[in-house]
Amino acid sequence: MWKGRFQEETSALLQQYSESISFDWRLWRHDIEGSIAHSAALEAAGLLTAEERSKIVAGLREIGGEIESGQFRFKTELEDIHMNIEAELTRRIGDAGAKLHTARSRNDQVALDIRLYLRSECDALAGLLRDFQRALVDLATRERDVIIPGYTHLQRAQPVYFAHHLLAYVEMTERDLGRVTDARKRLNVLPLGSGAIAGSTIPLDRELVARLLEFPAVTQNSMDAVSDRDFAVELLAALSLVAMHLSRLSEDVILWASSEFQFIAISDAYTTGSSLMPQKKNPDVAELTRGKTGRVYGNLMALLTILKGLPMTYNRDMQEDKEPVFDSIDTVKSALAVFTGMLHGIRANPAACAAAVADPLLLATDLADYLVNRGVPFRKAHEIIGRAVALCVERALPLPSISLADYQALSSVFADDLYAVFDLGKAMSARRAIGAPSPENVAAQLARWQAALA
Repeated sequence: MWKGRFQEETSALLQQYSESISFDWRLWRHDIEGSIAHSAALEAAGLLTAEERSKIVAGLREIGGEIESGQFRFKTELEDIHMNIEAELTRRIGDAGAKLHTARSRNDQVALDIRLYLRSECDALAGLLRDFQRALVDLATRERDVIIPGYTHLQRAQPVYFAHHLLAYVEMTERDLGRVTDARKRLNVLPLGSGAIAGSTIPLDRELVARLLEFPAVTQNSMDAVSDRDFAVELLAALSLVAMHLSRLSEDVILWASSEFQFIAISDAYTTGSSLMPQKKNPDVAELTRGKTGRVYGNLMALLTILKGLPMTYNRDMQEDKEPVFDSIDTVKSALAVFTGMLHGIRANPAACAAAVADPLLLATDLADYLVNRGVPFRKAHEIIGRAVALCVERALPLPSISLADYQALSSVFADDLYAVFDLGKAMSARRAIGAPSPENVAAQLARWQAALA
């Protein structure tokens, strides 16, 4: 493609070092789509005849069919997907194929292809995020009556419905979906027509190309258009948050499925065993997802590092943007898909959950609220209940077993109705504030999400 300037053949070592066809082949569909639209602009500008454009379109579609069926042979010496397709098109249809690159650079061509690719992947990710939310809501609905201890610092804190805990991840995922959707909006701008750096003296109708490719806008600065990868960074940042949320849920699932907790059982289809210990049933989906999150973070850091020192405009360093992007998308998509499948096979263990949530210490804050409702300042109430807990530890007794006289020795405000605080059903019903896990609130949130995800 540059043989007119050079007197020597490109080193085979350099060809191997600089090729990107081994990974950017996946842009083939978008490259062909963009080239077909570009050919329409060339015809409209009088640079292609209708017959020439017809040959180009037919040739590109023929090549696309061969790539899709696995019959097309990519050539490393042609470096990338763009030249592999263009060279083969020219070989098949002659001069008409050689005209296709008029008023176009690989710089704006790849900027277009990656935007088309990411636009499509954002749509796929949105669907997977919705499926993941549905799986969480389905599990929450199936186990809507199960109560578990909620944890802070991995210490038992207060009782919550298992469904309420799962719905927290539905809320996180909704934010993830919003970020992916926002990233899609910002990348959905046409860069083609920007040339290598300063456009072209051949004026093509960029708005025509934008309409054909369903871009709502075109870029307004040719230098920015060919050097911009902000949209890729933004999407990788959004995917890092998706991965982080999946990793946090993974940690919960790993704990819940352990012999120490036994709050849930994961189906055999989404667990593995041990090559040595026959009793083992391991939550590998959650563990792998937790581990793969590090890769997604690393891809974001890699892309930021690649871009941070580049002068305007296009530099070959930017070829290194694709593998981190491709890997993060593949990793998060597969994690969402397999996690969604696993969630459908999870069942709660009501007996183990009930045993854990029967711990009266989970209602210590409720006991402090009992005092507050009788006029005791919260800080004072907190201190009183802390002393009551210390007394329980000293006597090896649960809170409900401490006598009324002992409670009244701590505060004269206590009366014999204090023991009603330890009724778990009443305690859950009292959590009525917006966002709190009362039975009515949880039911309303389940209904809201079921309707939203229908």
